[in-house]
Amino acid sequence: MDNFYAYDKETWEQFYPTNLNPITKADLENLKAFNDNVSLDDVTKVYMPLIHLISQAVENQKQWQNKKSDFLGQRAKRIPFIVGISGSVAVGKSTTARLLKYLFAYLLPNRKTQLITTDGFLYPTQTLKDKGILDRKGFPESYDMQRLIKFLVDVKEGQPEVKAPVYSHQVYDVLPDEFETVTNPDILIIEGINTFQIPEGQNIYISDFTDFSIYIDADVDLIESWFLNRFQQLLKTAFTDEKNYFYKYTKYSKSEALAIAKKIWKEIDLPNLNDFILPTRDRANLIIHKGSQHVIDKIYLRKY
Repeated sequence: MDNFYAYDKETWEQFYPTNLNPITKADLENLKAFNDNVSLDDVTKVYMPLIHLISQAVENQKQWQNKKSDFLGQRAKRIPFIVGISGSVAVGKSTTARLLKYLFAYLLPNRKTQLITTDGFLYPTQTLKDKGILDRKGFPESYDMQRLIKFLVDVKEGQPEVKAPVYSHQVYDVLPDEFETVTNPDILIIEGINTFQIPEGQNIYISDFTDFSIYIDADVDLIESWFLNRFQQLLKTAFTDEKNYFYKYTKYSKSEALAIAKKIWKEIDLPNLNDFILPTRDRANLIIHKGSQHVIDKIYLRKY
């Protein structure tokens, strides 16, 4: 990655050394995604300097918006600063997104922060069936990218209220007539596997709307192990609910269920990662690389 500076945690920490302890271990446990791992050490050495860096970018954006409005003789609008987060399934995107939101609220109390995921912009299951692409769920064509682009345009135009559809992992579908309303925040975090992709037939990347972008990275073999481990843990927890879409997998033996998970990874998630997600990595402003046990071992910052 020639376009990036590479740092270990100890070096990265020195860019913003601090004694602040903004989060307890209990709160951190509540924030992390299922089967993910994040430590207080990572908060101090990685995320605190990152929040400091992004907060400076937020202020610079505000100043630029004001100067541009003055130049055009227009009234300044409140334009959200968008932080995009992408990466493979099971790599820990949700944890990073939730943690950033928490830290922004703690360290920038005068700046309103909201978080959405792009899952809500998946086509409903019935639409995927009608299109014959249910087995391609998660691939670019399974998302209503036009709707996502329209959402981002409205946000960047400073609309006071913009609605985002809501997705339920419980029923594995978009919830009809349910929305999350983005109310012109100072900072909007958008998390999803497709956050840096380009819609088919369009000449604009979703990442064109982001002001700072983060890619969560790890070796493919590790991601596969995290995916399979998460699947096995869910079989003992969330999947035991009869209302859960994946309840059917609890009826198989452990070996049969694991074989299904391996098939899903090999035929869906791995090709999607290799063909559509990983190629967007170099569009990020910052790459957080994880090693064993989800421990962050490298931080890559774009040079230009």
